[in-house]
Amino acid sequence: MRGKQAPKRKIKPDIKYNSTLVAKFINYIMKQGKKSIAQKVVYGAFDIIEQQIKAKKLPEEFDTSLSVFDRAIKNVAPQLEVRGKRIGGANYQVPFPVRGDRKYALAFRWTIEAAKNKKGKTMAKKLAEELIAAVNDEGDAMKKRNDVHRMAEANRAFAHFARY
Repeated sequence: MRGKQAPKRKIKPDIKYNSTLVAKFINYIMKQGKKSIAQKVVYGAFDIIEQQIKAKKLPEEFDTSLSVFDRAIKNVAPQLEVRGKRIGGANYQVPFPVRGDRKYALAFRWTIEAAKNKKGKTMAKKLAEELIAAVNDEGDAMKKRNDVHRMAEANRAFAHFARY
């Protein structure tokens, strides 16, 4: 039997951009409660993105690093995922739509994981590169999202097992 669901906590917006999405992203990067280090990494990545914008290496629709971040996370966030469901003794991968906060959780996780797997640079630089790649529909995080979507599309025949 499951216990009670944990209450949702209100997350305060971050100091620099006054955005709850950035604050949540900082919390995902944070290890062992070291928030100031996580903030340095994220804000460092945002500074690198700002330099790219000033050097005109990104499309003109992006005027701030926050707009690049928002677009990157929206691009990486999945619409569908598959979940295992046992029906009549067989396990099926059933496609389900991804709900609200889980989209962002998966997008954050995939983006951070893709940045961590790169070698030879600072985390801020790797994170900035991954966010810029995600804006251009490239990079490892976008590859992960496309794999999840492809898996859901391949198992569309079992969608009738899904109960929303």
